[in-house]
Amino acid sequence: MDATVQKPELTKKLTFENSVIEKIAGLVCRNVDGILSLDGGMISELADRFSKSTDPTKGIDAEVGEKQVALDMEATIEYGADARQIFDEVCTRTQRAIKNYTGLDVIEINLNINDVLTKQEWEQQSNRKKDKIANDVNDDRVQ
Repeated sequence: MDATVQKPELTKKLTFENSVIEKIAGLVCRNVDGILSLDGGMISELADRFSKSTDPTKGIDAEVGEKQVALDMEATIEYGADARQIFDEVCTRTQRAIKNYTGLDVIEINLNINDVLTKQEWEQQSNRKKDKIANDVNDDRVQ
């Protein structure tokens, strides 16, 4: 009698939360020249810059399937920068990073440009917002 013992096959499945994919895309895209912020607007980005914890997923929504990813992003870009070039760089870097880190294929990227600012305007708004936040904190301490 030949008793062959068959080992059960290992079932494997690797999945990712949407927030993981959003974080990868956010960290990659924030380093693309010409992008001032990925966000839902200037105020939310500035608030993050002065808080102790920033949210790299802000301005990014991901739909993650078993093998594919689709992304929607909101960005403020620098005036004078070529939006098409920025978009191409975002697509290339994001696809590469997500494929390398997760093995998933990015099949769709939608980038909505919600504002255009010069670096000087950006810095001025940042400084004004920073001063307002500092004043609000000081006012709270006095009370």
